[in-house]
Amino acid sequence: MLPGRIARLAALGVDQTDSEDERLRKATLTLAATLMAAMAIVWVATYWSLGLWRSGAIPFGYQLATAAGLLAFAHTRRFGPFQTSQLVMILALPFLLQASLGGFRTSSAVELWAVTAPLGALLFRGVRRATPWFIAFVVATVASGALEPGLHGEGHVPTSIVIAFFVLNLLGVSTTVYLLLRYFIGERERVLHALRVEQGRSERLLLNILPATIAERLKDGPDVIADGFDVVTVLFADIVGFTAFAHARPPAEVVALLDRLFSEFDELADRHGLEKIKTIGDAYMVAGGLPVPRPDHQVAIAEMALDMCTAVDRFRAEAGVDLAIRVGIDSGPVVAGVIGHRKFSYDIWGDTVNMASRMEAQGLPACIQVTHNVYEHLRGRYEFRERGTIDVKSKGPTKTYLLLGRR
Repeated sequence: MLPGRIARLAALGVDQTDSEDERLRKATLTLAATLMAAMAIVWVATYWSLGLWRSGAIPFGYQLATAAGLLAFAHTRRFGPFQTSQLVMILALPFLLQASLGGFRTSSAVELWAVTAPLGALLFRGVRRATPWFIAFVVATVASGALEPGLHGEGHVPTSIVIAFFVLNLLGVSTTVYLLLRYFIGERERVLHALRVEQGRSERLLLNILPATIAERLKDGPDVIADGFDVVTVLFADIVGFTAFAHARPPAEVVALLDRLFSEFDELADRHGLEKIKTIGDAYMVAGGLPVPRPDHQVAIAEMALDMCTAVDRFRAEAGVDLAIRVGIDSGPVVAGVIGHRKFSYDIWGDTVNMASRMEAQGLPACIQVTHNVYEHLRGRYEFRERGTIDVKSKGPTKTYLLLGRR
């Protein structure tokens, strides 16, 4: 973070509508121009003290032009003219000063300052648009070397001043480049860090909506995501008595209760390695064996169902609320995929889904009703009681069983 006054200076030409990248470019050039104009005082004072009025007028002219440019930039917020004027002066004036002083040696190679022009163009204009500025620097350097024998300085510069200015030019250019690159890269890293934080937050939100493997596939391409699974296990659960509870309680209390209960269901789904599909009102849907197939999906769903019943019983005792859970389970083939463009949803379809929903809807409070298919897979590990044959909507007479607990 910059000190207060420097931060205000850096924001001199920044507009509220500017992007983070545009703000950074403006701030970097503003600070660069101010720094170099301030450092030019040394050259102005030294050359004028030696009676080299023309040579001192060149950095002084840069100071005046920079001050005027900063005032105009602060007023108009137009970055283009200010950027171009600075790059032109930074490129041209060091060569003019060098010629005025008589060449490389007597000017202490002041043209080194001109290298900041292509470097600045690289920062402010990008790689492609910076190339002409670098070519201009190379051409000007070669021309200076060619014209060197014919140059005659404005006056004599003491050897001690020449040596001191060699040191100042080397240190000045390197320090300016280092500080500006440090500021520019540091600010860019700060922006990139903020972007990574936002990206991480977006990815976490996406993972709250979609399974991790599906989210990765969605990021890889816009293709339709649809998969067929030969056998998975689907669980539907409904809170019995919730409708009456919702009518009798304030909305905040209703939502808080459902959030607390379903959050515990979410933790159970994570613990058992199951995929929460969705909630509809006070109904909860979860599946095992997708999107990554697993051989023990029936067992995982059975454990989830028993734990859900335990959680509701504990919640009823703690909160003093007369609620119960009704669960339905079936196993079989399903189709799964992502639907929607603005609001994604990972959902599953098929006869297995419909049957699991019927098992729940036509089940008994505080009971887990399963199909014969599920019973056949789990009867060696769990206790069941045959409920008998019931008339299932769209299916007709169907034998069902109640899952009672672990053997």
